[in-house]
Amino acid sequence: MGIGDKIDNMTDDASGKAKEATGKATDDEGLEAEGRADQSKADIKQAGEKVKDAFKN
Repeated sequence: MGIGDKIDNMTDDASGKAKEATGKATDDEGLEAEGRADQSKADIKQAGEKVKDAFKN
């Protein structure tokens, strides 16, 4: 996994957490769900990168 990919995934995860927290604070279920989706997307991308790394070695 390249450093750029790691930073990208961490940014997506942090953005998702912020959206989820904002959604909870403002009682906006749509924003909260969007935040959880962003976090899930970051987790999936990270898992994919780990699989690619495993096959490189």
